[in-house]
Formats: sequence, structure tokens, C-alpha cells
Amino acid sequence: MTTTPFTNAIRKLRFEHNEMTQQALADACGVTRQTINALEAGRYGPSLELAFRIARALDAELTDVFQWQD
Repeated sequence: MTTTPFTNAIRKLRFEHNEMTQQALADACGVTRQTINALEAGRYGPSLELAFRIARALDAELTDVFQWQD
């Protein structure tokens, strides 16, 4: 399994955002629920555009959603 060099707080932020479902976030970002699932699991790295869409949908700063691992 390939992992990305960063972590994310998508799952945590979804639940803090009125317990938003993966499907609702996917719909807001124009992707599939499977894409959100893969992102949360660290199996997929989003494009810069998608990263910003996710942050906007969660009313969060990009750096609150994604954190680079050293």
C-alpha cells in the first residue's frame, strides 16, 4: 500500500462540521465518496485544487486539513 507524505484531518473535521458524511463532502467537492475514503486513509494525495475544495467545504484552512510529515 502506498501512503502519502502528509497526514490529514478530514475525518475529524467532517465530524466537527455537523457530522458531514463522506458522500456529502464528495458532493461538495465534485468527487466520489471513494475518493474521500482514499484520502482519509492516506492512500491518495489530492491535487492542489481538490485540497482547496476540501478545505473550503469544511470551512477550514488548508493547513488545518493537511499536514506535511517530515
